[in-house]
Amino acid sequence: MKYSYNKLFTNAKDYVMMVLFLAIGAFGFTAFILPHKVIMGGLNGVGSLVYFASNQVIPVAVTQYACNLLLLSIAYKVVGKSFVMRTILGATLFSLFIGLMEGVFMSLEKPLIPDTTVSILLGGILCGVGIGTVFVHNGSTGGTDIVAAMVSKVSNQSIGRTMIYVDMIIVSMTIFLPFEGTWQERFQERVPTMVYGLMVTYVIAFMADMVINTNRQAIHFTIFSRKWEEIANAVNTEARRGVTVTDAQGWYSKEPVKVLTVYCRKTESVTIFRIVKSIDPDAFITQTNTNGVYGKGFDEMKIKIKSQNTDN
Repeated sequence: MKYSYNKLFTNAKDYVMMVLFLAIGAFGFTAFILPHKVIMGGLNGVGSLVYFASNQVIPVAVTQYACNLLLLSIAYKVVGKSFVMRTILGATLFSLFIGLMEGVFMSLEKPLIPDTTVSILLGGILCGVGIGTVFVHNGSTGGTDIVAAMVSKVSNQSIGRTMIYVDMIIVSMTIFLPFEGTWQERFQERVPTMVYGLMVTYVIAFMADMVINTNRQAIHFTIFSRKWEEIANAVNTEARRGVTVTDAQGWYSKEPVKVLTVYCRKTESVTIFRIVKSIDPDAFITQTNTNGVYGKGFDEMKIKIKSQNTDN
C-alpha cells in the first residue's frame, strides 16, 4: 500500500512539473524567438516556416501539433505504445501553450527584447530548461525526437546525429520564405537569420543536456584511511549514504589497507569531504563525476524489458 502511494505521488509530481515547464518552454519560444522571425530546429521550426510562409495565417501550434500526430501515427509500430502515449500528452500541452501565447506576443508592436541575439539566447535557455525538465520527469514534447527514435530503431545511426541533420535541413529552409527582391538580396537577408536559427537550436540542445545530466550526476568517492571504520560509520549515520569496504594492499608499504567506496549526489559531496576531514585530515581521497547512479537511494531505472519467448 505504501508503494502504491509513493508511486501515485511521484506520477502526480511528474505531471505537475511537465505542465509547468512546458509552459516555460512555450513562453521562451513565443516571447523571445518567434517575434524575431528566427527559424529554429524541430517542429517548432516547421511551424514557424508555415506561419511566416502563410503570412501569419496558419498558427505555429496547429502545424506543430498536426506534424506530431502524423509522425506518431507513422512511428507507432516502431517506437511502441508507451512512447506514443507520453509524447501525445507532452505535444498536446506544448502546442496548447504555444497557441495561447503566440497571438499575445506576435500582436505586440515590437519584441519584448529588441536585440535579436540577447532575445534568442534567453528564449533558447528557457526552451532548453523546459524541454530538459520535461524529459527528466519521463515526458516528451515530440518533434524531431520521434524521427530520431524511429531511425535509432531501424539503423545504427545515433539519435543525436539524426536530430542534427533534421534540424539543419529545417533551419536552411529559411532561405525559401517569401521575399521581395533578388536572390542576392535574399541571401544577404536570410543568412544571418539562419545563423541565429542554428545558434538557438544549439543553445536549446545544450541547456536540455545540462538539465538532464545535472539531475543524474553523482559523485564516486574512493577513500584510503587508517580510520576507515570511523569514517564509514559517520558516512552511514550523518550523510545517510552507503559505504562499501574493500580489502587492498599498499604496494609501497606492503601493508594491508581498507578502501572505502561511496556514491552520493553532487550536492552531498561537501558533506562527505567534511566528514572525512574531521576524522582523518591525512586521508587519501579520489573523486570522480558519474553521469548516473541507479538503484536504491538514487535514480530508478526507467526501462521496459521486452518479453522473450523461450522454447527451452
